[in-house]
Amino acid sequence: MATRHQSRESVISLLYAKDIGNDKIDKFIDEIFEDKKIRNRQKEFALSLFEGINDAQEKIDKEINKHLKEYKVHQLGHIERAILRLGTYEILETNLDNAVIINEAIELSKDLASDSAPKFINGVLDAISKERS
Repeated sequence: MATRHQSRESVISLLYAKDIGNDKIDKFIDEIFEDKKIRNRQKEFALSLFEGINDAQEKIDKEINKHLKEYKVHQLGHIERAILRLGTYEILETNLDNAVIINEAIELSKDLASDSAPKFINGVLDAISKERS
């Protein structure tokens, strides 16, 4: 059985695929989740995240942009952008503890993004979290 961490990794993969132009990724979600053994509650969790991020992407990107100093969200790397969108969505729209959300985003960035990404993602999500408190 998949963990929430693995579910989030899959969401990042889906966001990445969509971001680089694979607009039909939605048709393959079930296959992707099955391939990664994401089923039942974890699949529902991942789907709710993916669909929620897509539905609120404009709001999420505005929130991220408010806390970027040198760039805008569209100038970030695809993986970093996906992780920030996921973390921001969870801060804005879920009841999870913000420290847990930020820690999970940092761990995902260590696994999936550039060496400088964890510090950058921590800074942006921490600023969003503090503003929301």
